[in-house]
Amino acid sequence: MIAHVGDRIVLKGTHVGDSTRVGIVTALRHPDGTPPYEVRWLDDGHVGLIFPGPEAHIEPAPDPA
Repeated sequence: MIAHVGDRIVLKGTHVGDSTRVGIVTALRHPDGTPPYEVRWLDDGHVGLIFPGPEAHIEPAPDPA
């Protein structure tokens, strides 16, 4: 998994009733874009470090027009 600052990371719920969480990648720990990522979660604004698992995917940041 490769991410860039500004990309969205989407975590699908793994249990019945779990919601999907979406966050914005705010910082990278490795210059090649590999995990872990610093993420600001859109639902509560919390910033944390994430090591994404198989339930996660990256959505590229929109191109500035």
